Amino acid sequence: MTDIELWSAPQSDGFTASINLPGSKSLTNRELVLSALAIDETTLLKPLISRDSALMITALTALGTEFTWSGKDLLVTPNELTGPANIDCGLAGTVMRFVPPVAMLAKGEVFFDGDEGARNRPMGTTVESLRALGAKVTTTTGNLPFSVTGTGSVPGGSLEIDASASSQFVSGLLLGAPRFDEGLVLTHRGASLPSLPHIEMTLETLRHRGVQAQTLSDSSWQVLPGSISGGQVAIEPDLSNAGPFMAAAMVSAGTLIIPNWPATTTQVGDHYRIILQRMGAHIEVQNGSLTISGTGDIKGIEIDLGAAGELTPTVAALAALASTPSRLNGIGHLRGHETDRLKALVAEINNLGGNAKELEDGIEITPATLSAGTWRTYHDHRMATSGAIIGLRVPGIKVENIATTSKTMPDFANMWHEMLGS
Repeated sequence: MTDIELWSAPQSDGFTASINLPGSKSLTNRELVLSALAIDETTLLKPLISRDSALMITALTALGTEFTWSGKDLLVTPNELTGPANIDCGLAGTVMRFVPPVAMLAKGEVFFDGDEGARNRPMGTTVESLRALGAKVTTTTGNLPFSVTGTGSVPGGSLEIDASASSQFVSGLLLGAPRFDEGLVLTHRGASLPSLPHIEMTLETLRHRGVQAQTLSDSSWQVLPGSISGGQVAIEPDLSNAGPFMAAAMVSAGTLIIPNWPATTTQVGDHYRIILQRMGAHIEVQNGSLTISGTGDIKGIEIDLGAAGELTPTVAALAALASTPSRLNGIGHLRGHETDRLKALVAEINNLGGNAKELEDGIEITPATLSAGTWRTYHDHRMATSGAIIGLRVPGIKVENIATTSKTMPDFANMWHEMLGS
């Protein structure tokens, strides 16, 4: 590690600011896939520009889709899906789990690989699902790298999978299902299913495109075969990426305004409104803008984050600065994200003198005085933003590789400094 790789996290004792969030990564990559499968051109209004969305665009381009930028909007022109192709998934779970079902609809071999860390992310359910649907999948490990050889069509029908490791396994299959000959009735068989709101997001994007998609039960969904429409699709601001900035207002006793907060949404980031108020924030939404203010006093929380696991790093950072203990449950699946987030959060909090303990299904954090040190990020964008939150109060925090935030928020460091007025 060199000094060049370390970012000195700025401290703050209060600010008043407004910040415009980039587009939602989850919505952008779902809409990119649907646009590639649509019968007409689609214009995506203000989609996210980040590493994950760029990887998705590159992947779909390799399969024959055309993309044309017009300012901040993106015109997507669908074409016949063809191989052969090489797909770089990077560390993007949406690419490695959403694009393989699309590859089944292409003629030819499509090879998938990604960053070194991506090879450790669970992919067995995708591999097994594609084989069950008739595709030829070649792999030596059951994870990345692997190849998918499609014939241009998928019979579809009924399928049972174990999506305990990620709801993305469900979403990836549902997104491609309108193009299957018989559509798809998909059933989850296994332990708890994490991040259910993301599945509802997938169903809502399908319905918005004219597809008949519904929830049959807590663990079963149906998508009927049919055309996916094009047209104009507006991308909401990324509410999960709002978390670090909202947390900054709490830690710094500041006030932050976030314009264009949606009145209704399927994004799990909307859960911050409830979670952060329980931890001591004052939040109100008026005329489409969210305003959050804090006193600097943070309360611990006991909460099940199974439905909103991606919010855990921000909540854990706040818990490390809280005056009372916290227990975050329902998040065992985070061990299979960009890194083992439970292990990483516990290690980095304790490395600064904190008192964090890894549980079978979560994290327990007890108040302790934190001190200066290096916060490692493990190539995980949400670990990087967690270090920035803690650095607001603890002097001498240096965050390793802040540029890893480019996965979903390429301009994070500048946005952070501008918010603080530094």
